[in-house]
Parts: sequence; C-alpha cells; structure tokens
Amino acid sequence: MTGHVHVYTGEGKGKTTAALGLALRAAGAGWRVFVGQFIKGHAASELDALERLADLVTVRQFGGGGFVCETPGSDDTYRAACGLIECKEAILSGDYALVVLDEANVALALGLFSLDDLLEVIDARPERVELVITGRYAHSAVLNRADLVTEMREVKHYYRQGVPARAGIEM
Repeated sequence: MTGHVHVYTGEGKGKTTAALGLALRAAGAGWRVFVGQFIKGHAASELDALERLADLVTVRQFGGGGFVCETPGSDDTYRAACGLIECKEAILSGDYALVVLDEANVALALGLFSLDDLLEVIDARPERVELVITGRYAHSAVLNRADLVTEMREVKHYYRQGVPARAGIEM
C-alpha cells in the first residue's frame, strides 16, 4: 500500500477530530497508529477512548498541560523538539501504518521547531506510512508536500453564544 500525506488546517473546529476519526478507522482495520500531540498536554475524552485501543494506538503528548498563549518558553520548545524527534522515530520504525502530528502546524507557527525540521520529518516518511498533520496556520511548504489538504472553516459555532466546551464534545 502507498501512504499519503494529509493536512487538516483552517480556523474551524474539527481538525483533531478528523485525524482521530481516521486513527479509529485505521485501528479498526488492524493498523498500528501513533498520535503525537503538540501543544496539548492535558486530559481529554478522546484520550480515554483511545486508551481502550492501546494495543493498536499509541498517544504521546508533548505539551505542558496548558495552551501556549504568549511567547513560548524554553520548556515548550524543548518538549516540541523532543516530540518531533519521537514522531520521526515512529514514522521510521516500521511499527506504525498511520502517524498523526496533531497541532504540528501550530507548533511550527509558534516557532517551537523549524520549518526545515518539520519538512525533514515529512520527507523521511517511508512510502507505506500514512501521515496526518493538523492545526491552524499550515505553512505553504507543508501544504505543498501534502497529497490531501482539508481546510476547516467556521460557518457558525455555539461558542460564540457563550456555550462552554463540553466533555465528550469539545474535550
């Protein structure tokens, strides 16, 4: 099988959800999946669900537990850089048919690792590995490397009417 590079980007909701839906489908087909989550480092309902598939799905978080809202600190940069190395190792290991780099576009935009480092990971991908990169602010060079690009666009969101994030839906 020939793998492809997917990018899920844009301002709308659903990028991580789409990537994890693909991970679920891949696990259902018996594939081993690696999900590396940049920026994120907190509990979420989808992680509880994926724990039930631990024989097929590995999830690693490389964030500090909160969102990077200002200038990232050296610990944020260190975690992201180590995470990108771990994701590259997963891609090259031969153990995983699908690798997800969740919020890697945001990590790149925040300067947590360089464009060259991310492109090196993409370019190192063996032909049989399916690779998904999510997050807002996808760089044009990342888009150019992709075989499939989906842009999520917010048309309407109940958050704008004051509805907070809900367990099982947004978290």
